[in-house]
Amino acid sequence: MKTFTKLALCTAVATGFAILPSAVSAQSTMAYPEKCKSEDMDISKADMPSGGMPMGGGMTDYQKASMDGMKGMHMNMMQGMMKKDADVSFVCGMIAHHMGAISMSEVELKYGDNEEAKQMAQKVIEAQKKEIEEMSKWVDKEVK
Repeated sequence: MKTFTKLALCTAVATGFAILPSAVSAQSTMAYPEKCKSEDMDISKADMPSGGMPMGGGMTDYQKASMDGMKGMHMNMMQGMMKKDADVSFVCGMIAHHMGAISMSEVELKYGDNEEAKQMAQKVIEAQKKEIEEMSKWVDKEVK
């Protein structure tokens, strides 16, 4: 395993996020571009501990939904950051980051009760989806 890959995986563990596939709503409505995925690594098969984070029992539904979104975002960000081209790495990482923002916002819409916070969440969803579409078009055009 390459040194950077090991460092990236260790960083994920240290920050407390498991890197596992996730049924994140943002990812089900907007697919992470295939061209952003690294050929030399399959993070979804990594056997990663949760870094000491409680992953079930004492968590609320809101916390579980938030953690599921974070897992999916981190998996895709790690894939994107493995790209050898700095521009591609940046754009692919940002797509994953934006998908995470959408996921967090969807959790707020589902579980939140403050109307102002829910309005902010809706604005985030609309803005981030537009930017993901723009960045995905760039990836389709620029990445070979």
